[in-house]
Amino acid sequence: MPADQAAGLRRRVCPAGQGARQPLRYIHSISYSPNPGVRLAHALYRLGRVPLLIDTQGRLFASSSPRSLFDWRHQLERRQLHTLPQAYCEAWYAPGVRADEPALSGMVGGYDDVIFDSEWDCADLALLPDVAHTVVMEIRPTDESMRKAYAVLKTLARSGVAFQAGLLGDRLACDHVQAAGRHFLEREVVHAIFNVANENDAFAALAVRMADEERA
Repeated sequence: MPADQAAGLRRRVCPAGQGARQPLRYIHSISYSPNPGVRLAHALYRLGRVPLLIDTQGRLFASSSPRSLFDWRHQLERRQLHTLPQAYCEAWYAPGVRADEPALSGMVGGYDDVIFDSEWDCADLALLPDVAHTVVMEIRPTDESMRKAYAVLKTLARSGVAFQAGLLGDRLACDHVQAAGRHFLEREVVHAIFNVANENDAFAALAVRMADEERA
């Protein structure tokens, strides 16, 4: 196991006699451009965390992905991910991979955070019950964008899986979606929604919140 993954795994394991290790964290970054997933990985790295950024749409690392006889399915079968070292994270080029791929969770335990980058038109949430899920949504000031974001919140509310949902992008649009959630969704769901659109650095605020939740 690479040194950075080993460090991440050590942070996720509780000291002897202090209970089970911390759950794996999956971050589903749904956005119109590839920037949010990359910026979030940068922010997590600056906090000393070890993220894996998965390119599920082929829009991040297609040009830098090495030619290989083995696509991501074969890599999972062989239990060897062909990751791309970046200055701020490890990256994995895996267009079409879903978070509920059976072999995946057993191979990414050395990372503090696993980020699935996807675009709105192709977003496909797959929520495993034994993983800590955070869904981060970029929202634009259009009715369609706000409707899509609220639809994701309703899907999360009905999933029965514990989650957190972060809103970023246009401030008024995020406020509108959050207000709709407060009006129509249950209290437990509302408490899981956090809006960072009004922060000076939304990605730094997201990263700090996630790190604080893990330490709690």
